[in-house]
Amino acid sequence: MKTESFSSFDGTSLAVHRHGEGHPVIMLHGLFSSTYMNWSKWGHHERLAKAGFEAIMVDFRVHGDSAAPHDPDAYPNGVLVRDAAALIEHCDLSPGKYDLVGFSLGARTAIHACAHGVLQPRRLVACGMGVEGLAEWERRAAHFTRVIDEFDTIKPGDPAYTARTFLKSQGVDRVAARLLLQAMGPFDLADLSNITMPCAVINGADDNDNGSAEDLAARLPDAVHVVVPGNHLNSVTKPELGQAIADFLAGA
Repeated sequence: MKTESFSSFDGTSLAVHRHGEGHPVIMLHGLFSSTYMNWSKWGHHERLAKAGFEAIMVDFRVHGDSAAPHDPDAYPNGVLVRDAAALIEHCDLSPGKYDLVGFSLGARTAIHACAHGVLQPRRLVACGMGVEGLAEWERRAAHFTRVIDEFDTIKPGDPAYTARTFLKSQGVDRVAARLLLQAMGPFDLADLSNITMPCAVINGADDNDNGSAEDLAARLPDAVHVVVPGNHLNSVTKPELGQAIADFLAGA
């Protein structure tokens, strides 16, 4: 796997990890995670490479090997969509000449970008995302903001403890993470009708964190709903997730 960095739209340094050769697949990870935790640790990049794709996996700002600025000006509304667009420009990819895959926050970012015409992939895969994760982002953001603000007082048994433990394990900069959470706006479900490319909505069988994935697939003009083992935290550890992504992108 090759790692490089590039300057995003505002000069923030973002890390990109590339693996395989063939049709490019942009991969966007989840909140408090990274390329390593979502994609490479569990071999999903290898499954894509074996299927004839190049996995292009970015670490969002505040995550992984990318910068985590503390300047509020580094977090304008829609900052992650703009970072994704900057990655497409950096890789010199034309509309329809790449695929786009996101998990949880990455899926939300991908859907925002496609619904508003910022990104135009050949195919879109949204993992770990449902209708409520799009339409009720303020509630989800409040949950994660509480994790950050009450980090030192959240104890086992608290509904926020799992997220707190994961955030700690990844060494996420909490100041920067809080700024990032404030930069994500609401989503109008009516805009799903703008996403006309073939889509797969892939969810763990026990993953209800972002609401109904089946409902999300039904609202998209051309989508299939695929169920894999696991819940929101551990579905990424299952080989079935990477295989489902590769199969859909290959047209299987």
